[in-house]
Amino acid sequence: MLHFGRDEYEARRDRLIVEMGEQKLDAMILFAQDSMYWLTGYDTFGFCFFQCLVVKADGDMRLLSRSADLRQARHTSIIENITVWRDRNQAEPVIELRDMLDEMGLLGARIGVEWATHGLTAANGRSVEERLGSFGTLKDASSLIPLLRAVKSPAEIEMVREAARLADAAYEAALPLIRPGADEAEILATMQGTVLAEGGDYPANPFIIGSGRDALLCRYKSGRRKLGANDQLTLEWAGVKAQYHAALMRTVIIGTPTERHLELHAAAREALDAVEAVMQPGRTFGEVFDAHASVMEAHELARHRLSACGYSLGARYAPSWMDMPMFYAGNTEAIVPGMTLFAHMIIMDSDTETAMTLGRTYLTTSGAPEPLSRLPLELAVIGS
Repeated sequence: MLHFGRDEYEARRDRLIVEMGEQKLDAMILFAQDSMYWLTGYDTFGFCFFQCLVVKADGDMRLLSRSADLRQARHTSIIENITVWRDRNQAEPVIELRDMLDEMGLLGARIGVEWATHGLTAANGRSVEERLGSFGTLKDASSLIPLLRAVKSPAEIEMVREAARLADAAYEAALPLIRPGADEAEILATMQGTVLAEGGDYPANPFIIGSGRDALLCRYKSGRRKLGANDQLTLEWAGVKAQYHAALMRTVIIGTPTERHLELHAAAREALDAVEAVMQPGRTFGEVFDAHASVMEAHELARHRLSACGYSLGARYAPSWMDMPMFYAGNTEAIVPGMTLFAHMIIMDSDTETAMTLGRTYLTTSGAPEPLSRLPLELAVIGS
């Protein structure tokens, strides 16, 4: 099934062709699954093997993939021309890619390549350079489609709004379970189950859950524990609809919050307010980060904060829902209307083993950003 009308995909293709013309590219070889999905609807995790979509400047598109994804492409995408490379001992799909490029009249052409993606391993990348280096001129075009995808169409924004609704629903379903003695496994299962039960999808990376000392972690890890009478629980999760993500982040206190919890939450809330004030057209991603860092420094928390405070969100695939551009120092990418951006205030004080997080997804507008979550920003405290 297609999640969008064909006119939507045609508009995306036209935006890509214009940008290819600006960069004087005769064709692009897309290895990022996110790019293929955005451009055609092709929905698969088959990018763990060699596959790519070739797009010519005249709009002609051809997919090279394995037999396992032939029907996947036919059922989920607008791609009409599909070439299957066969699994066998010492198979060399890049040679078949070269032959396909030759059939498309691209010998000697300027070809943009998505090098910076999990859909292209280092080994396959070396093979592409070796086999195609003399076929045409290969140019790094890794950021071309991600920057196009960063600005969402009205149809995409509706998907993100639904993802945000699912994220809120997941938290509200789990909140009554958070209490002394509660098992992290039950909380996690309820959150993910709610998203799936209400029509959502699996996220591009696992939800993050950690309590006690593990509340200071910013990544998922295996292993569960039960909450104590006085505890802290960090959650980072996302609602997902048609692969579009809307992320949220919270630290919940079980029992009585410490003074440090209250201090860190106040700083996180102030930093989020500062970020919102800058997340507007005419400003840059780097300036958004600077607003966050300034508040952290004012509260003497520079060594307890991270070196980034958020990123773009959209339709993403494993291993991460993080997308370009990101909020970090010196990033000159501009904030423009129609972006869906996740801002997270993460403070991890290892000296006192105190965690505090606060984050939500926004839609940028012509003025102030619109929060897509209706959850409150006050510190959640669950009495013991």
